[in-house]
Amino acid sequence: MLVACWSAKGGSGTTVVAAALGHVLARSSPGGALLVDLGGDLPAALGLPEPAGPGISDWLAAGDDVPADALDRLTIQSTDRLGLLPRGRGALAHEGGDRLAAALAALSSVVVVDCGPPGDAVGTAVAAAAGLSLLVLRPCYLAVRRALAAPIRPSGVILVSEPRRSLGRKDVEEVLGVPVRAEVAWDPDVARCVDAGLLGRRVPRALERSLRRAA
Repeated sequence: MLVACWSAKGGSGTTVVAAALGHVLARSSPGGALLVDLGGDLPAALGLPEPAGPGISDWLAAGDDVPADALDRLTIQSTDRLGLLPRGRGALAHEGGDRLAAALAALSSVVVVDCGPPGDAVGTAVAAAAGLSLLVLRPCYLAVRRALAAPIRPSGVILVSEPRRSLGRKDVEEVLGVPVRAEVAWDPDVARCVDAGLLGRRVPRALERSLRRAA
C-alpha cells in the first residue's frame, strides 16, 4: 500500500503526520512500514542523525540504470519495524515522479511518503498515484482555498484542528467534497515531542489514536 501525505500550504504539519502515521502502520502491518522523505525533514523529526549517504535524489538522477533493489539499499532503520528512505542532498529530478511512485507501490511493505513542499513536481506525482492520498490541512480559509485549486484530488483529509478557528470538519468536507479521515487536535505535547527528537521512539497517545482512523 502506498500512502501519500501532502499539503497545499506550508506549515500544515505534513512531516509530523507522515512520521506518526508511519509508526502506527508499522505496528499493525506484518512487514512493518517504510517512510519516504521527499521534503528533507523526516530525520530531524524522528530524532535521527542527518543521513550522509545517497537517497531519493540520487536514485532519480540515476534514471533507469539503477538495480531493482536500489531503494532497499538506500533505506536506513528508524526502529526495527520502521525504515526511512532519505531524500538525499541533490535536487529531485522533476521528470522522475511517476517512476518513483511505481517503484514505491511495488514494494512489499506499507509505504508512507512525506511529499515535501507544496507544488513539488515529484511529490505531486507520488500523491496523484498513491492508493491513499491524504491532504494534511489546517482549517483556515487560505489553506482550504489552495487545496480546492490543487491539481490533484485527495482520497481524504487529515484535519489539524486548532482552537478558535471558524472553519471545522463539516465545512472542509463540504467545500472539498472528500471525507475527513482523521482529526488531529493541536497539542503542545506533540510539538514538545518533536522538539526533543522523541518522535522516532514514541508517538503521543492522542496523535496515535487519531491517526489509527486515517488508514
